[in-house]
Amino acid sequence: MTPQHQLTAWRLELAVTAKNGLNFILAASLIWVAIAGVWTLPYPPARLSLLTFFVGPLLLPLAWVLSKVLRTTWVLPHNPLQPLGLWLNVAQLLYFPFLMFIYGKHPAYFLMTYGIITGAHFFPYAWFYDTKAYAVMAAVIALGCLLIGVRTAGTAPAWVAVFMASALLVLSAWLLRAYRQQKKQYAVLALPA
Repeated sequence: MTPQHQLTAWRLELAVTAKNGLNFILAASLIWVAIAGVWTLPYPPARLSLLTFFVGPLLLPLAWVLSKVLRTTWVLPHNPLQPLGLWLNVAQLLYFPFLMFIYGKHPAYFLMTYGIITGAHFFPYAWFYDTKAYAVMAAVIALGCLLIGVRTAGTAPAWVAVFMASALLVLSAWLLRAYRQQKKQYAVLALPA
């Protein structure tokens, strides 16, 4: 097997066993529904932003539960690309100083900024899982959050979270479709020669 074919095989294995990260995306859509609820509360944006920080960490336990329901695998010790998924996810934390700046200076734009960071961090997963869904939706989410956030920051910022939850559900459907195609490819690849 050539190095390029081996790389393709590793990526395909990750896509199929993790179902393209579907458990994380579905968990994130539920988290964003909760965040939308938070942003309908009658508090100032700074307090709503702080409450959002308490909702966000529920993503990992929820993704873990969904991994059991969907039968996805997070860890493949024999696949050298598997740790890259964690690194790609942790990379978004490097944007949090900017998010903290927005929280301190312009809390009305916190939710918009959080959505943009969340959406944009999906982009490298297009390569990782070998599906264009992540690349397209990264752009749609980042630009959508910007457009909605700028228009609604002072009046109804919860629309950013509603948009995020909806966009993540669209991404989930697209990832499921991609998974079904990749599963067929993986079955052929796994057949003995």
